[in-house]
Order: sequence, then C-alpha cells, then structure tokens
Amino acid sequence: MNGRQFGPILTPDGASFRLWAPAAKRIDLLLEKPHPLRRGDDGWFSADVAGVTAGARYKFRIDGEIEVPDPASAFQPDDVSGPSEVIDHAAYRWRADQWRGRPWQETVVIETHVGTFTPEGTYRAMIGKLDHLAETGITALELMPLADFAGKRNWGYDGVLWYAPDSAYGRPDDLKTLIDEAHLRGLMVFLDVVYNHFGPEGNYLGRYAPSFFTDAQTPWGSAIDYRVPQVRDFAIENTLYWLRDYRFDGLRLDAVHAIAEPGEVSMLHSLSKAVGELAAETGRHIHLVLENDDNAASLLDANEDPPHGKYRAQWNDDYHHAWHVLLSGETHGYYRDYRRSPLHDIARALGSGFVYQGEASTHRGGQLRGERSGKLAPTAFVNFLQNHDQIGNRALGDRLESNASADAIEAALAITLLAPMVPMLFMGEEWGSKAPFPFFCDFQGDLADAVRNGRRREFAGAYAKHGDEIPDPLAISTVRSAVLDWPSREQEPGRRRLSMVRKLLSIRQKEIVPRLDGAAFGRAHTADDGLLTADWRMGDGATLRLTANLSPRGIDDPAGRARGTIIWGDETSGPMRPWSVCWRLEAR
Repeated sequence: MNGRQFGPILTPDGASFRLWAPAAKRIDLLLEKPHPLRRGDDGWFSADVAGVTAGARYKFRIDGEIEVPDPASAFQPDDVSGPSEVIDHAAYRWRADQWRGRPWQETVVIETHVGTFTPEGTYRAMIGKLDHLAETGITALELMPLADFAGKRNWGYDGVLWYAPDSAYGRPDDLKTLIDEAHLRGLMVFLDVVYNHFGPEGNYLGRYAPSFFTDAQTPWGSAIDYRVPQVRDFAIENTLYWLRDYRFDGLRLDAVHAIAEPGEVSMLHSLSKAVGELAAETGRHIHLVLENDDNAASLLDANEDPPHGKYRAQWNDDYHHAWHVLLSGETHGYYRDYRRSPLHDIARALGSGFVYQGEASTHRGGQLRGERSGKLAPTAFVNFLQNHDQIGNRALGDRLESNASADAIEAALAITLLAPMVPMLFMGEEWGSKAPFPFFCDFQGDLADAVRNGRRREFAGAYAKHGDEIPDPLAISTVRSAVLDWPSREQEPGRRRLSMVRKLLSIRQKEIVPRLDGAAFGRAHTADDGLLTADWRMGDGATLRLTANLSPRGIDDPAGRARGTIIWGDETSGPMRPWSVCWRLEAR
C-alpha cells in the first residue's frame, strides 16, 4: 500500500477527495455546492477542490439518492450520519516530540473507557488522572475503542467510522493532548480497535461498496472481506493512521478469531508488517496485541522487534477464566471449561501460557482449541483478573470485588502483578473499586428495543434471579452508574489496596522488568490442599520462584525447601496462611 488512499488530503490549493464506491454510478461531493466526482479505475471516485481548508464539512451523495459521511472521516461533530469534517493533523504541535515509546517488557496496562473514567467523560478530563496512573506504577494507558458510534454513549465496539474519534469525548486535538500529556509522564497509550465488523447503525458501505462484506456472519454482523485489496488497505491504513497521526504506542485488535479470510494470506500478517515498517522508519517502540479465542500461539512473538508478521502478545482469557472460577465458584457459560480443576488451570497458564493448547472445549461442543504455547516468551501473554468484557457481560456489570473475598483477590493480584507475563488492570481495580461496569449504548427505535430485549433474554437463565434488576442498557442511569468512584480511592479499604498494588508494581519495576528480556517458562505444580508452586528462568539467569496457598485453610509451609531471596511475602516459618503468596529470586 503506497501512501494514503482514504479520506481527504489537504493540498496547497485546497483538498483532494476520494471515495471507493464500486457499486455507485454517480458521486457528488457536497460542500457549499455540489462537486461531481470523476470515476476512475477499480471503483474509485475523486475530485480536487480549490479553497477547501481544515474545518470544512462535507458529505457524499450517492446516485442522487442518499447522502453519506466519508467512511474515512477524520471527525464527525454531529454523530455518524452528519457531515464529516476536514482535519489538518499536521497542525498539532506535539510537546513530547522526542518520545519513542517504551520496550514491551516494561508494560503494565490499565484498560479504561473514556466516557466513564471521569465524571466529565472526556479526553481532557482524563489528563487530571495521569499522575495517579504513573505514581501507581502503570506504564500503559489503554483506551477502549473510539471509532465513531451512533449516539452519545457506547462501549465502543459498535463503531462505524473507524478513522473518526467519537465527538462525545472531545475533538481530535483533545485526544492528541491526552496522548501528549501521557507521554510527558512516561506513559504509553494503546488503543483498542475493531476490524472484525461494523456497528449496526450508521454504516452505509453496503449501499455503494457491498464487496466490503462476505456472506458470512460474525456474532455482531456481516463479516468483512479482506480478500478485496481495497478493503484490506482500508483497515491497514487505519492502523497506521492511529499510530502515525495520533502517536498511539500500540493497538489491541478485538476478537480476531471473527475475521474471516478463507484461503488468503492473513490480513493480520500484512497489518503487522506494515506497522513494522512504520516502527523501523520512525525508531519507535510500537506494540500490537491480539484478542483471539482460537489461542493461536503461532501468531505471537513478543521478541520480534519491529513487528514483521507476528504480534507481541495476546489477552489471556484462559488465565482470567481459571481465576474467576476459583475465586467466585461460578461455572456457567464458558467457565464450565475450567470447573474441573481451576487451580490446575492456573498452574498451566503460569507454566506455559494458555490453558487450552489443543484440548477439547466442552463449552464449544468438543471442538479442539488452541496451540502449544510453552516455547513462547512469558511476555507473549497479557494476564488479568478483570476487564470490560468479564465485568460488563455480566447481568449487573458487577466486579470481582462483589463475588470474592478481599484476601483471595489480593493473593491473585500478588501473583498477577509479579509473574513474568504482562499484567493488566481494569480502571479502578488498583484500589478495589466496586463501581459496576454494565453494558450500555444509545441506539434508537427498533434497534434499541432489540438490544434491550436481547439483553434480558441473554440473562433469563443463569441470572434469572435478578429479574427486572438487570440494568436497561439504553437508560442514562446505566452509564452513570459506571462512572468510576474516585473518592473511594482515598477511603478504606481502597487506600490499603492501592498501597499494596503500588508496592507490588514497584517491586516489579525493580526486580522483574530488568530480567524479562530472554525469560522463559519453567514449571508449575499444584497440590490438592491449595499449594501452588512455580518457577521461571529469567533473562539474566536468575530463577524466579512462586509459592502460594490458594485456599481458605492454612497448609504446611514448604518454604524451607525453596531457595532465593524473598521479594514479596511472609518470611516467617510455619504453616502458610490462607491466601498467602511468597515470591523469591535466586541469583544464578
């Protein structure tokens, strides 16, 4: 892909407009007056218009029948069906102009939703919380998807205009200011992007470019046809756009198992190579992370720098699911795959990455799931105890704090934050927030009714006891309930939890991060009484050792047989306390 193909390009005399519309016969560009576009090869329409400047608003009229926004719109001030606005990205003056990012080994992620992270729900309001993140030991702020969606509130996974950060949170320069201020504090910023489907409202591509889609269906809509060169280019150019024009340090690609590409070179491979070329050209650290239910270890290589077809890491849902079953006792839905021995599954995840590495999944009707992952670097896995899905896809959007004891959660945190995998927290988890994060959106009419009724049907079984308590995803009260409870950070028990997390991340930065380059999986074992032991060979030759009692009962302490200097945990001998964790480092 050579140069930009999509969206307007400002020129010394005005702007050049292009639209790929292979099913259209006539396209008019609507500015102050209509401008007919010339039809070229392969379904492209174009026009150079003099006098156009940044801030101009425009739409396209298709065959004299329908007016649509630019699918590569840089900004939609009046939502998804309004006019697109020309943005001059080169006009922003970056303050952190020497920023080149941070190595992947230093990554500690916090996942956030812009609209509920602060009471104001804006990019600029987030800036006031950046010092808190840096002081806590977070090194990477991850934003849930920003692509323009219908309405004023949404998780972001219903985006339809991939290039336009949603106006509900501010203007493009406001987003750039947030990223700039994060960089000035040493924080990377990642963005969650969705390349497996378009949202259900405000997507007009099917009218003038139906070849964007295949006959296949994802759980969220028509599958995108990446066999078509222009469609593949649209996604890859979008990736480069976020990394280049907004200077994001990395992307998390949502649910790539739902990308349908029969018999073709993977779009994921092409995307990674394109990002690698940008990283090499600019000398930046750029990180690509997957969400992939297929557990395809072959897509991952944490040490490929710059990327050249592979991905740094994958969100490790297996790790979360095993912990959730152990801590909460819940075994419905996909948790049924971990109910036999969640402690054993935690050990497998700690010892070799995925839990499912080719085994049959009961939840998936016996389908084999996953690939062997033990030879990957531990940093090829992003481990977490909570995220937007695992909270918001519950009937009430309730967090782990409402379903497990504080002692058990703190043991899980002590393991997650010091293990050599990359840790991730969900916003507020660092102080044990109990603010719910229920699903919410702002659709209208029949679509709104369909979402509301579908939500109720989804939870009619496992969550029937909640009945009418299930939050209405369309109600303004639902999104308001999700606003993060910052005052609880300064009160007990939030203050104590935050202090613990900060100590753990300080130890991680001092003792673990310098040894991660070249680290490898070792062994992990469990016993029926709740004892968990594990070790890893670190990059400097040291051995990192974990001993934990993951049960509500005291057990005999095997610490006398463990070697190394304690970096976290109780140094006293005798039985291990319930839910206690001890970490040791043994130098080579």
